[in-house]
Amino acid sequence: MTRRVVTGHDGSGASTFASDGPAPWCASFASVPGFEVSMLWATGGAVAPSIEHLEESGKWPESWVPAADESRVLLVTFPPDAVFASDGFDGMAAHREQMEKLPGLAEAFEGDNPGMHTTQTLDYGVVLSGEIHLELDNGQMRKLKPKDFVVQRATRHAWRNLSAEPATVLFVLLGSK
Repeated sequence: MTRRVVTGHDGSGASTFASDGPAPWCASFASVPGFEVSMLWATGGAVAPSIEHLEESGKWPESWVPAADESRVLLVTFPPDAVFASDGFDGMAAHREQMEKLPGLAEAFEGDNPGMHTTQTLDYGVVLSGEIHLELDNGQMRKLKPKDFVVQRATRHAWRNLSAEPATVLFVLLGSK
């Protein structure tokens, strides 16, 4: 479980710790062992005039994909792709579970090309651990290692973990028009 520490301001304007505890929105998947997604922060609605007003409401966001003027911070652990090729993998069960736990994002995935998806977002990603491949159209791929940074600009893509170990990536998604 990821610990999330959030700062804010007290009544006199001094900085303070607003919260310290587990990330409030976490999903793990029985149908895809090792796949975990945590939403660490979400903003919604029109862009606030100052940073202290960019606070999450505390309720589960309606979509894991931000709309225009919204943002999401996600921590994703990708299991090795071998999980999807195992004899026990049930693609329909995985799809149902993702539709339930990742609203907005699950609908973006292509049924005829597993993993490929497009969202109208500007995504910043940094690999924290493991190795992951970013696949684009026509099979173009780049291998990414820890500390590698990606700017993904609303392109059709998939994340492929071709290694034998999990890969963890931190994403900041900014909704665009």
